[in-house]
Amino acid sequence: MIIHLIAVGTKMPSWVENGFQEYAKRLPADYALKLVEIPPEKRTKNSDIKRIVETEGKKILAAHRSNHLLVALDVVGESWSTPSVSQFLQTQHDSSQDIDLIIGGPDGLSAECLQKSQVKWSLSPLTFPHPLVRIIVAEQLYRAWSMLTNHPYHR
Repeated sequence: MIIHLIAVGTKMPSWVENGFQEYAKRLPADYALKLVEIPPEKRTKNSDIKRIVETEGKKILAAHRSNHLLVALDVVGESWSTPSVSQFLQTQHDSSQDIDLIIGGPDGLSAECLQKSQVKWSLSPLTFPHPLVRIIVAEQLYRAWSMLTNHPYHR
C-alpha cells in the first residue's frame, strides 16, 4: 500500500520537511508515505479566493490517481481516534488499496475535491497551519501503524 499526501504548498521550512520525513521514513515499505506538493496559486489582497481554491483543487485532482481511495482532510470531516485510524489503515492495507490524502491551501479544499472524496477526515475542530498538518498526519499514520504491529511507540 502506498499513501500519497497531496498538499498545496511548496518551499516549506526545514522543520516541516524534517518532521514529515522523520515519520515517513519510520513506516515500512508496505505502508509507504510519499509527499506530493502542489504549487499554491498566487494571492494578493484583491485575489478572487473562490477561483484560487478551484484552481488549486483542479491541481490536486490532477495529482490524484483514480484507483486510489481519496481522503480529504477537512475540519467538517469525521473525527477519528487513533484506533480508528489504525483500523482504517489495516482495512486499506488488507485490500491492497492505495490512498491519496489531500490537504488544501490556506483557504481550504475546493467543493469539487470534497465532493469527489470518498472519505473526509477531521484531525480536530481546531484550525492548524497547513504545514503543521503534514507532520500531524505523518505522525498519526506512524502511530496507527505502531498499534497494528504492537510497536512500543503507541504506549
